[in-house]
Amino acid sequence: MDAAAPPPRGQEGQGDRSGGDEGGRYGVLLYYKYAEVPDAAALAAFYESHCRALALVGRVRVGPDGVNATLGGRMAALEKHVAEMSSNALFDGTDFKLASCDDPVDERVARECGFTSLSVRLVKELVTLCANPSLATPQITCAGRHLSAAKFHSVLQSVAGATSDSEATVEKSEVVVLDARNIYETRIGKFRVPNVETLDPEIRQYSDLPLWIDEHAEKLRGKSIMMYCTGGIRCEMASAYIRSKGEGFENVFQLYGGIQRYLERFPDGGYFEGKNFVFDHRISVGSLKENILGTCLLCGSSFDDYSPRCRCSHCRMLVLVCSTCQDSTKDYVCELCQKNGKQCCQTSPRQGCKTESELIDSSDFGIPMIINQSATSTIPRSNGSEQLKKLKILCLHGFRQNASNFKGRTSALAKKLKHIADLVFIDAPHELSFVYKPNPDHCSGRSSLPSGTPKRKYAWLVAPNSIFYAEHDWKIADAPFDPLQYQQQTDGFEESYAYLEHAISQMGNIDGILGFSQGAAMAALFCRQQQKTCGSLKFRFGIFCSGYPAPIISDFDGEPIKLPSLHCFGNSEDHDRQIANRASTELANRFDKSCRSVIEHDMGHIIPTRPPFIDKIKEFLSNFI
Repeated sequence: MDAAAPPPRGQEGQGDRSGGDEGGRYGVLLYYKYAEVPDAAALAAFYESHCRALALVGRVRVGPDGVNATLGGRMAALEKHVAEMSSNALFDGTDFKLASCDDPVDERVARECGFTSLSVRLVKELVTLCANPSLATPQITCAGRHLSAAKFHSVLQSVAGATSDSEATVEKSEVVVLDARNIYETRIGKFRVPNVETLDPEIRQYSDLPLWIDEHAEKLRGKSIMMYCTGGIRCEMASAYIRSKGEGFENVFQLYGGIQRYLERFPDGGYFEGKNFVFDHRISVGSLKENILGTCLLCGSSFDDYSPRCRCSHCRMLVLVCSTCQDSTKDYVCELCQKNGKQCCQTSPRQGCKTESELIDSSDFGIPMIINQSATSTIPRSNGSEQLKKLKILCLHGFRQNASNFKGRTSALAKKLKHIADLVFIDAPHELSFVYKPNPDHCSGRSSLPSGTPKRKYAWLVAPNSIFYAEHDWKIADAPFDPLQYQQQTDGFEESYAYLEHAISQMGNIDGILGFSQGAAMAALFCRQQQKTCGSLKFRFGIFCSGYPAPIISDFDGEPIKLPSLHCFGNSEDHDRQIANRASTELANRFDKSCRSVIEHDMGHIIPTRPPFIDKIKEFLSNFI
């Protein structure tokens, strides 16, 4: 099998966005490039300014190991972007996959997929193959050899017995086809080749793939492994992981350009059946066959439309439910949760079909997700006859904090609640620059840098036109600390909303949400948007500490948030010098007063853990155990 050379690039468009039918059409561009990036922060800043100038939307992830991009916009603008990036030697040999399509017609779906705004983010690595930091990341230089769509098809055709092409002939028993995608993708489309074993790992997320490979190593040993995914990037790292196992795992080949390039080369579908799941407003792309592979979770009828956004009530993964079976009062249980013995919940539903975020695998776009929680445990009843499950609470940190820092600051709270609740922590998606306030050295008169290595800090909302650089260099703050800076933080909500939707989908059932300062503002916005979009909320309760109403939406549509809520904040402006008492009171007033509780304290910008305040928090939580 010969490695494929990258296909030739098309002609770059020269007209502006309004000129010509094709240039005025909408399009989607996908590409990735593994290469050493000497200055990732500078490249990210370029993407930010260049893509905004062309009115492009979508996601760009820049790391020290390369770039991964999914962009939408007018074809002429996308072609200009391709021409600009092609002029950079860093992108030599890059496969720019550009496809024209209809304009996004469903704003909700476009927003879910991140196609209403531009998100450029610095990440540690383009694709996170394994969530376990103790395992070494395989070297991308060890990735499997690329096969063009034509060559990949030729090999499959040969082993299927449809050709006698000697160049492509491989012993049938030696070939397996491996799908590197998640189960919600493989449900609606996959390769099916006569006489060839096709392996579908049926994983919930990409980071589960290494474990599947380890457990099924004997099925792969000594075989020629033909791998494929949506656009190619997941096969790069996964094939390197397989080959890192050594002898017996050398013959790994990957479909260059993924399913997208294969369907372009074989518009009738070739050996690919069904539709190709995509992470943009199109949702899926089919071939001329127009056959349906997916089936309704409930009745088993042919169905492959994910636009209703029905999800498993346990793990929040997308599920297929036909229009006849859809019911916003029902809980759905995906096939993976069913295998684990989980059943429909008997409590009031918190899901609804119309959720707000596309399930985007964090591995595809390098979401720097950090989730910390203690082991799930139970609470014994006083009579010892029955045990209750502890509450699971998602915790959102404040501005310029991170999950680890917030976990440390709330350790006393976690200790006081250890018998009734587990706290789960997660970083916000917007990474901030490292800043410090100069402190002149009394001997030299010069300002000294802070000691130690700076730790990454994040935000849920940021000021407009903010560009943050994540290199490990300290920068002097450009202004004194402004306690009212939160009033200018009006951008970033859509990305944070989609990010939280995805994070929650990976965690399973979450009972409640706790937010501190900006985290409380974001938690309130999230709940409001859920109520507006779904009519029901994901959580049973919310705790909002030192919160304020984010200046994104002024009136919350006049309808109170119908969520049992506890609001905890300083009892005067002097006691919390960062968030005024009147701001926290205003946020509390945006919740249904019939199920709203308020705790005012004299302990500043913190979550109080001494009596009687901690007793009131426990009393509130006891309503949900």
